[in-house]
Amino acid sequence: MEMEGNEEIVEFRGNSDWAELTHECLINILSRLSLEDRWKGGSMFVCKSWFDASKDPCLFSSVFDLESLFESGAELPLWWSPSFETKIDSMLRSVVDWVGESLKVIRVRHCSDQALAFLAERCPNLEVLSIKSCPNVKVTSIAKIASGCPMLSDLDISYCYEVSHESLELIGRKCPNLKTLRRNLMNWLDPSQHVGVPNEYLNACPQNGNEEAAAISKFMPQLKHLELRFSKLSTRGLVMLSEGCVNLEYLDLFGCANLTSRDMETAFTNLKYLKKLVKPNFYIPRSVFHTERYGHWNLYDERFQTNVFQI
Repeated sequence: MEMEGNEEIVEFRGNSDWAELTHECLINILSRLSLEDRWKGGSMFVCKSWFDASKDPCLFSSVFDLESLFESGAELPLWWSPSFETKIDSMLRSVVDWVGESLKVIRVRHCSDQALAFLAERCPNLEVLSIKSCPNVKVTSIAKIASGCPMLSDLDISYCYEVSHESLELIGRKCPNLKTLRRNLMNWLDPSQHVGVPNEYLNACPQNGNEEAAAISKFMPQLKHLELRFSKLSTRGLVMLSEGCVNLEYLDLFGCANLTSRDMETAFTNLKYLKKLVKPNFYIPRSVFHTERYGHWNLYDERFQTNVFQI
C-alpha cells in the first residue's frame, strides 16, 4: 500500500494463495454452487483443501440431477462413446460414495451397468431413479436396483434397450412402492428426431412390446403413471395393461403404431381412474416419408380411422 498525495493506493497481489482460505470460507463459496456445477466447473479439484471441503456433508442434498444438462442441447455423438460413459461413471460413483445413504433422487444418462450396480449397493433410500439412454445397462444391475432400493417409487428406463421384460418383473416384485414407470423408446419411424444417436442403436429397438406389457400388468398393479412411447405392443398387450394396472391415472401411448382407435376406447373404458390418455397419433414429416416404405399405412388409416400416419 502506498500514499500518493492525499490518495491511498491499494495494490492487490496476483499471487494470492487460494489454498489458504479457511474451511468455513470454502464451504460458504461452494454452497453457492450445485453439486453438478462443482463437478462441471472443476472447483473440486483446485487443490487438496478445496477437494476436502467439497466432500463436507453439509454441502450435499438428497438430489443428484444431471438431466437439465442433457436437455439443454441436441444429442451429441460424444455422449454415446465409452470415454463419456467413463466420465459419467466417475462422477456418479464419487457422489454415491460420499453421500449414498442420503440420496433419494438420482437422474443421470449414459452410465454403465457397473456404476448402476455400485449405486444399488449404497443407496437404500432411493425413491426416484432416471437412467435414460444407458445402452450398457442390463438385467444384472437392474436386479441389484430391485433388491437394494426397495423404496423406489419413480423409475425412468427410457431408451435403455438392453433392459428386458425380465428386468421389469424384478422391479415389480421387489419395489412395491413403484407408482411411476417411464419405458419410452426412440422414434423408430422417424430417426431424424434422434440426430447424434448411433444408427446401430436406433435399429436395435426392442420388439417385445407385449412381453413387457405382460410383465408390467402382472407385477406392477400399483402403477398410476405409465409411459410407453413408441412401444411395439399390440392390442393384446394393451388389454393386459388395462386389466392388470387398474389404478392408472396417466397412460402415454404416443407413437405405438400397432394400436387402433378401438383399442384406445377399450383401454379408456376399463381404466376407471384414468385422467389422461395420450393416443398414438403422431406426424411423419414429408422429408423422411417414402411411399414404398409407408404407403401401406394409408390403408391402415382408412381401415381403422386412426389418423396415426397422417402426412
